Amino acid sequence: MPLILSVGKAVPTCKINQENIVPFVRELFLKKYPSIDRLLSVFQNGEIKCRYLSKELTWYSEEHSLEEKNQTYIETAIQLSVEAIKNCVSNLEFLSSEINYDEIDGIIFVSSTGISTPTIDAHIANILPLKTSIKRIPIWGLGCAGGASGISRAFDYCKAHPESNILLVAVELCSLTFQKEDLSKSNIIGTSLFADGAAAVLVIGDESELKARTIHVALPNILQTNSTLMPNSLDVMGWDVKNEGLFVIFSRDIPSIVKNWLQPVVSSFLQSNNLAIDGLNHFIAHPGGKKVLDAYIDSLNIDPEKTSVSLDILKNYGNMSSCTVLFVLEEFMKIGKKNETGLLCALGPGFSSEMSLLKWVEC
Repeated sequence: MPLILSVGKAVPTCKINQENIVPFVRELFLKKYPSIDRLLSVFQNGEIKCRYLSKELTWYSEEHSLEEKNQTYIETAIQLSVEAIKNCVSNLEFLSSEINYDEIDGIIFVSSTGISTPTIDAHIANILPLKTSIKRIPIWGLGCAGGASGISRAFDYCKAHPESNILLVAVELCSLTFQKEDLSKSNIIGTSLFADGAAAVLVIGDESELKARTIHVALPNILQTNSTLMPNSLDVMGWDVKNEGLFVIFSRDIPSIVKNWLQPVVSSFLQSNNLAIDGLNHFIAHPGGKKVLDAYIDSLNIDPEKTSVSLDILKNYGNMSSCTVLFVLEEFMKIGKKNETGLLCALGPGFSSEMSLLKWVEC
């Protein structure tokens, strides 16, 4: 079965403490939204301490066209993607020696916060010495589920081509979608959660020669994956595309949907692999927010400690959409032991879930 060999991450240089964002948002919205103070509690309740943004706070108080925002997206996405890839192929916490770029056979690029044609992976291939025959698989629009879906698609490719080495790159610049004229509750909640970042993950097939590069006794083996689409749920999460750019759609029912819908989906997937929820050693969850993590705990009846890594990532990075679960994955890569099992899980627009069942195997 395909193995996850290494992970690398990257964030912008602008680190913003949550306590500094609150007065900024209050001043920006107060004249048009006199009751804004009622909503500002979401900034504290979310338990986020700090985040990384593409620009300094003052930039977000200025007018920016969709064209300007998108150009910033392209430039920053390329920069962060390249940095994450470099960190992935040279991460000596996982690798005995650096991976050469010509050893990578394919690149899966995931994002939902900007538009580029040629896609960002083509720009990357013109900066890094990737081979000209590299397979490119860009994926757009899966939102928070994109990173988990990318793991699944890397699994599919490596199953079909067991000698292959596939690089998954996820980059999201959620802050560039901020709408300073949008007085909706969804925009306020998104502003309290969203952040920017990138992650790269190297997935290798059974016959890959790179397996010998690991320094860990055991690596997570991807046993099986699952994608589930909830019928008639298009309005739960996504973007509303307008002349000014991307406006966030967040249903207030997301935590309750997670509580009522996710458990049978997870149970069915695990049962098909002769496992139960209480038999998992690790729960590698995308931290969409504190309420979402609480909904995982309630729905799946799991020990809150199993979401502690996800909560730590949320506290220190915020919700970076698709790449966040890959930040969580990196932490579990460091602590996983032989024969332990884990479920990597993320939810996104559609409304949908993406899951991968992992087992740490001896290398």
